Amino acid sequence: MSKTAEIVKNTTPQDLYFPLMAEITDIQKFTELETFFEITLPDGMDLGHQPGQFVEVSMFGVGEAPISVCSSPTKKGSFDLCVRKVGMLTELMHQMKIGDKIGIRGPFGHGFDTDALKGKDILIIGGGIGIVPLRSLFNFVIDNRDNFGRLIMCYGAKNTDEFLFPDEMKMWENDKNIEFHCTVDKGSDDWNGNVGVITTLIPNLDLDLKNTIAAVVGPPIMYKFVLLSLMSKGLPDENIYMSLERRMKCGIGKCGHCQINHSYVCQDGPVYHYPTLKTMQEAI
Repeated sequence: MSKTAEIVKNTTPQDLYFPLMAEITDIQKFTELETFFEITLPDGMDLGHQPGQFVEVSMFGVGEAPISVCSSPTKKGSFDLCVRKVGMLTELMHQMKIGDKIGIRGPFGHGFDTDALKGKDILIIGGGIGIVPLRSLFNFVIDNRDNFGRLIMCYGAKNTDEFLFPDEMKMWENDKNIEFHCTVDKGSDDWNGNVGVITTLIPNLDLDLKNTIAAVVGPPIMYKFVLLSLMSKGLPDENIYMSLERRMKCGIGKCGHCQINHSYVCQDGPVYHYPTLKTMQEAI
């Protein structure tokens, strides 16, 4: 056996520096910019991630990029990524086909502590592509429904053409165990739902404030206004978790691209407890 083959044989998903060659086993195009990929690791091994963590996706001769995992740890044998076309690597990835190989390092970062959330009502607030890492938590709660209270989803997009996971959205709407609320910034003739930014969904929510945990992910401009809306309802700061994905690069806290004050987002985040973020200047 060659040295390279021996390294691959003994590599696990938790190894930090050596990418595993994984296979693309399914592709679904959602929008002009976002495409869904199902990824299978060698021998069908599990990624072993927490909801909210990310992986480093690499292509030899091109580079690598951090991508959020959007499937629940309860999904076995493969995991999911939803990739936005924003650079050379992601643009090339959008041209790949089922059966093609990519490198995977990870998982990395700090995700949602699902054990700490047991017994709580879970309020998911996702704006735009922020729904991607939240889908991992959302599906984990669905797959462990008896361990949690109410499951509330607030999802917003600029318009109906930018909705992600459209088939799943239909299931969320029809599932009596899910309280699903959706909005678009700009309406259209075929849209009968709420029109307005995502904060317009929050005032009408009837929440058990002491027992509700909010998980918030979206574009940076969204955070300030969502926080103000949650605080106006009286949700305690300690019941809010947020995910930052700011300029992450290496995934192991070495390059410094994602540093905010004393914190490395790729290590201490991307999921942060809001009381911690309040003490970090320029975090939001």
